[in-house]
Amino acid sequence: MAHIIILGAGIGGMTAAYEIRDAVGKEHAITVVGDGPMFNFTPSNPWLAVGWRKPDEIRLDVTEPIESRNMRFVSVAASKVVPDANRIDLTDGSSLNYDYLVITTGPRLAFERVPGSGPEGFTQSVCTGSHAEKAWQSYEEFLKNPGPVVVGALQGASCFGPAYEFAMILETDLRRRKLRDRVPMTFVTSEPYIGHMGLGGIGDSKGMLESEMRQRHIKWISNTRVTSIEEGQINAEQLDEQGAVLKTHELPFAYSMFIPPFAGVDAVQGIEGLVNPAGFILIDEHQRNPTYANIFSAGVCVAIPPVEVTPVPTGAPKTGLMIESMVTAIAKNLRDELAGKPIKARATWNAMCLADMGDGGFAFIALPQIPPRNVTKAMTGKWVHLAKVAYEKYFLHKMRKGKADPIYETYIMKAFGIDRLKEEDTD
Repeated sequence: MAHIIILGAGIGGMTAAYEIRDAVGKEHAITVVGDGPMFNFTPSNPWLAVGWRKPDEIRLDVTEPIESRNMRFVSVAASKVVPDANRIDLTDGSSLNYDYLVITTGPRLAFERVPGSGPEGFTQSVCTGSHAEKAWQSYEEFLKNPGPVVVGALQGASCFGPAYEFAMILETDLRRRKLRDRVPMTFVTSEPYIGHMGLGGIGDSKGMLESEMRQRHIKWISNTRVTSIEEGQINAEQLDEQGAVLKTHELPFAYSMFIPPFAGVDAVQGIEGLVNPAGFILIDEHQRNPTYANIFSAGVCVAIPPVEVTPVPTGAPKTGLMIESMVTAIAKNLRDELAGKPIKARATWNAMCLADMGDGGFAFIALPQIPPRNVTKAMTGKWVHLAKVAYEKYFLHKMRKGKADPIYETYIMKAFGIDRLKEEDTD
């Protein structure tokens, strides 16, 4: 019998727990390690930040669902992974030994790279449930005395969809409250152009998003690095195509939200052979670490090089579809590894983004993520809003029950006019 530890209990970790249990059978032990027992559906955080969701509508205690499927749940964060000893040290002083480790921790949010950014500084975040709750509290105060709003993504960010999404949702909410005329809005991004998304653009994403922002009277500044943030002011430098400073900006704000740079979590930082200099997990085509053959990884914590070099650093996103594909490949590879067979499963690394705009939505799909692509789609419409609501319900049901009806995936395939969303080079 092998002991498999899944480190991280977010979207990647929970999906991994269920798929690996189904793949390897009951004869192997599985332990899920998470920082607390509550699962938060991260894609719904922008709604939480404007009061469109309550915390208990997008969260659930995963202890019972995990244990009901013959797995153990440890709700204590990891302090250090010790791969040479096949061990994880926890923050309460205890340790867990493993035969196989699946790392799905997500990123560390590196607000310290831009002085004054983040919930401990002067801007808000929607990257975690607790951050989104604080963003809503700050927004409630803002509504009493509205003023300029600045939303965007800092240099080194690798997840741009939520920044656009939050800007559009906030704009919609302000219109509904009859306050929009009192709130100048500016979108600031490290992308070389609007709609780049860390993917070199997807179809006509540039024109589509620029049009949407013009329609909503949201100004934008792209190819920009934020140098510092102080109370009520964003200090930024806009670069030209060669990376030279083109213009400096001092942007006043009464409310601001930025997606931060991402880094690897502290528990894996500095482990030679396991991570790159930024702390992201190194993997091969089978999601396996090249140095430690009993370690696999999936999700935002894996090392993926940028799609292209940009004047201001941008990272490549890891969307929910891509994460699920990575997890499925890991589950099949662990099944084969434990059966003494060669592993062969590979994730597709396709990218899909569903983003709500409050009264509509935009959707991008890139198959594969890195050009040239077999499928490139960029679409807008109210159906995207409905699809994201459906995905929220689908995923939370899946977390509670361990399984979900594939109707959501079928709906998205029909909407995009494609045959397959998630495929693996496997059996």
